[in-house]
Amino acid sequence: MDPLFELNGKLILVSGGSRGIGKALVSGFAKRGARVVFTGRDEDSLESAKKELAEDSSEVFPECCDVSRVDEVEALVNRVRKQHGPIDVLVNVAGVNRRQRAETYLPEDYDFVMDINLKGAFFLSTEVGRVMLENGSGIQINIDSLNSYAPVKGMAPYAMSKFGMVGMTRALAAEWGPKGIRVNSIAPGFILTDLTRKVGPILPCSNGESRTLL
Repeated sequence: MDPLFELNGKLILVSGGSRGIGKALVSGFAKRGARVVFTGRDEDSLESAKKELAEDSSEVFPECCDVSRVDEVEALVNRVRKQHGPIDVLVNVAGVNRRQRAETYLPEDYDFVMDINLKGAFFLSTEVGRVMLENGSGIQINIDSLNSYAPVKGMAPYAMSKFGMVGMTRALAAEWGPKGIRVNSIAPGFILTDLTRKVGPILPCSNGESRTLL
């Protein structure tokens, strides 16, 4: 194994790790020797993911948590600390989308997207951040989206939430960087997941290529 990517002994918390990008990250971290706690809102999905991920490692631990609820986030971090020890890395993946034209968007749909994608990420980051600040070290990675730079029609609140995550990443990096906490974001392009299947086709390939940052 390439020592550059060994994660032996590291404890990584991944929100939204029961499916899609999150589950792929959990698998990759586990294969590199990390202990990984991953969250989701649906217990059946968590159990299914655990069985699948057990092929990679026995050190993967599902936790049911709705990140839009601050009380559940606080309880999650406390449980993880007590059961597994200090968190070395946080990866904010949990995200949702409801595709509608901007002029037809309902307040409850807007809140649903923002509460998970941005509010949830912020309060999970700050809850874990307090622990990392006590320890003087830590890494936080936020899964952003190219939609924050090149928005797609019918996804205004999603794009707004991801653009907000970019601002959050920069703000937390500025605050915590001098104290030993590294905060970065990654903005994937279109990836076929359960979420993207639900919102339907987004862009023809040629148009998608023209709107990337490359």
